[in-house]
Amino acid sequence: MIKINVICVGKLKERYWREACAEYEKRLSRFCRLTVRELPEKANPAAEAEEILKTLSGYVIALAVEGKRSSSEAFAAEIKRLFDAGLEITFVIGSSCGLAPAVKARANALCSFSEMTFPHQMFRVILLEQLYRAFMINTGSEYHK
Repeated sequence: MIKINVICVGKLKERYWREACAEYEKRLSRFCRLTVRELPEKANPAAEAEEILKTLSGYVIALAVEGKRSSSEAFAAEIKRLFDAGLEITFVIGSSCGLAPAVKARANALCSFSEMTFPHQMFRVILLEQLYRAFMINTGSEYHK
């Protein structure tokens, strides 16, 4: 079973974000071994980078506004490609300050879901939903219409 890590800077403070993430984590459990690791927020992205870099493993995808944008189908195809290659995947979500250049340089890929900026707490839910959608697309489910 594929291993997917999500490295997040900052905690989910509101119950509704935690509940939404828990729901998608439960749904994803039939497709992958998912680990979500929260790191403490620091004064700036450079300070956060030290902690982030220590946690990275496998194929690293940093979520950054300047990253490559794709459709849900293309994202699903990329997840399938990495899955078929037997690679562990690590996604990195920065704090409200963004990701330091050192983290982006270490990443194998930069991915953007939009030109818009999202709160990092909300983005964790968005990432988990898109991962679930990717698995549903790859299994031919009607979830993605």
